[in-house]
Amino acid sequence: MTAISLPSNAQENQIQIQNGKRSIPNQPIIPFIEGDGCGADIWRATRHVLDTAVSKAYGAQRQISWLEVYAGEKALSKCNTWLPEETLHAFRTYTIGIKGPLATPVGEGIRSLNVALRQTLDLYVCLRPVRWFPALPSPTKNPEKVNMVIFRENTEDLYTGIEFASDSPEATAFKEILKSHFPQQYEKIRFPHSSGIGIKPISKEGSQRLVKAAIQWALENQRRSVTLVHKGNIMKYTEGAFRNWGYEIARQNFADQIYTQLQYEETKKRRGEAAATSEMKAAQASGKLIIKDIIADAAFERALTYPQDFDVLATTNLNGDYLSDALAAQVGGLGIAPGANINFETGAAIFEATHGTAPDIANQDKANPCSLILSGEMMLRYMGWNEAADLIIKGIEGALYNRTVTFDLYRLMENATLLTTSQFGNAIVENM
Repeated sequence: MTAISLPSNAQENQIQIQNGKRSIPNQPIIPFIEGDGCGADIWRATRHVLDTAVSKAYGAQRQISWLEVYAGEKALSKCNTWLPEETLHAFRTYTIGIKGPLATPVGEGIRSLNVALRQTLDLYVCLRPVRWFPALPSPTKNPEKVNMVIFRENTEDLYTGIEFASDSPEATAFKEILKSHFPQQYEKIRFPHSSGIGIKPISKEGSQRLVKAAIQWALENQRRSVTLVHKGNIMKYTEGAFRNWGYEIARQNFADQIYTQLQYEETKKRRGEAAATSEMKAAQASGKLIIKDIIADAAFERALTYPQDFDVLATTNLNGDYLSDALAAQVGGLGIAPGANINFETGAAIFEATHGTAPDIANQDKANPCSLILSGEMMLRYMGWNEAADLIIKGIEGALYNRTVTFDLYRLMENATLLTTSQFGNAIVENM
């Protein structure tokens, strides 16, 4: 295995977490995974933008000490494994990291490197802010109304990977157990002999720590509401339980800071709709956070027709995966959608590009680096380096306003100037 080369003064520049608070040195060591496919191209632009923003904001006072670690195809080449233990150790040691897109191994034991990182490091929140930048093309009429933050549960649901192929001995054995012990459930399988089987575990602990993190973040960032997104009308003991556990943790931990849809319904039942509406408006006026819920399919419809109704969304894993990509499409696509995987209890976090590896344009200096750059902006803000983060937003807004963009946006914009990946990074820097 190829050893990771540590920067000098590695221990001195290690981010510390004490009593839930992050202590960030002036030259923190940040592990990074370059990524597969277009990863090398977008990482070069991202690093240039992040380093320049930090330099412009703080001069010589602060600087990131980058530590390259490996996963994906580069790890397979250097270390003969898709996800080296050294990489996991680096993320555990240095707390905060960033990564480009990773290829999914074909015919290997790891179903998804992204899922493996999230589950192994227990990064239980997938945090996906969705906002529109002026001048970006959008398929919707009013993309400026889209300003949401998704808290997607990251470690449970169907992503646990408990599946049995339809013709496997494991599937046969499982279906025999189901038939013997739960015959009523077995009879619900329309074609049992040819059915593959998947298991969907959703726990109280996993659901409540996700919802608690969403509510805490919403309160700290002066947001208006948290909406629990679920399919509890059909999956009552998993998705429905997520909803119920969410309301429970809200009442237990934030009772004096919130007003819930359940309170509204109870008042409506006892005193009528007008009284319930008045009560909710009074709660909003007093600065209380509104906690509500919505069925997942209705959430998709509502996000398109009335996006202003949503603020912070707390979702189960699969619903959050669908919803975050669909919302990103409203504001320019995955090329400009940032993301992070965070454990809000330990402070550990990996910020990431949310799109795929795009192997067809790898090493051609064509890919849009905005997803990774904006994830880096999230990382700087998470570290408390807000001045540098603000410069990145200013730089991106300027580059887009000037219609100087990479080919994915160039195809959709009139009177635009086509830039390479590296040129777009330079344009962001010039507009800081």
